Amino acid sequence: MKVVASIEARMGSSRLPGKTMKNILDKPMLELMIERIKRCTMIDEIVIATSNSKNDDIIEILAQKLSISCFRGSEEDVLKRVLDAVKSVEGDIIVELWGDTPLIDPFVIDTMVKFFQENKFDCVGTVLPNFKKSFPLGISSLIFPTEILENIEKITQNPDDRENVSNYIYEHPKIYKLAPLPCPHELNYPDLRLVVDEITDFEFIKNIFEYLYPKNPNFSTLDIINFLNENPHLLEINKHVKQKRLKNWDEDRK
Repeated sequence: MKVVASIEARMGSSRLPGKTMKNILDKPMLELMIERIKRCTMIDEIVIATSNSKNDDIIEILAQKLSISCFRGSEEDVLKRVLDAVKSVEGDIIVELWGDTPLIDPFVIDTMVKFFQENKFDCVGTVLPNFKKSFPLGISSLIFPTEILENIEKITQNPDDRENVSNYIYEHPKIYKLAPLPCPHELNYPDLRLVVDEITDFEFIKNIFEYLYPKNPNFSTLDIINFLNENPHLLEINKHVKQKRLKNWDEDRK
């Protein structure tokens, strides 16, 4: 079964346009993210799912430079875009990733893939809406079979489902068996924000990379947590940013 990491990335963003290609240490943020994903041992292929907009030509050029696949599809119908991207590289299992999470942890991804393969769940995630939070926001990924997304693509035309690829899965726990990835105690920092939505998020992430990357490009989530515990003033940079959520994501499940 071929496991494919699909990265949803485009230049358009209402809060921070062009964020995926903003430079940190003379590299686009998306390139730093891909470097980290390439260290995964359980991922067979990486594909960027970007849009047909000319503004996203730069993302396809980066994919070519990094020798990874790039699929271009609808800007609005992200579900169809991701499904077609994974099918274009003949993926059986989708690891859903987002281009605004450059600190994604390859060890956590590998652990999630193994957990999924060893159990009988339809979808496993580090951060699932409606479940108790554990991992930092931004150490975020989901895994599910391509076949499930193929079926969903035929079932729903709900705009929320088409824009948020896996929304239909975790909104139907009576149909699909869902499970959060068990979180190690040392990584259980659910209020830590490591995702880039606004310029202050970017400045925060930039501080982390500039300190940790030159010493060890393969730094871990635990390295990030230790660094921030030693420098708590940095948490002030983006503490005001509110994460966007769909209205039906707020009922906690145990």
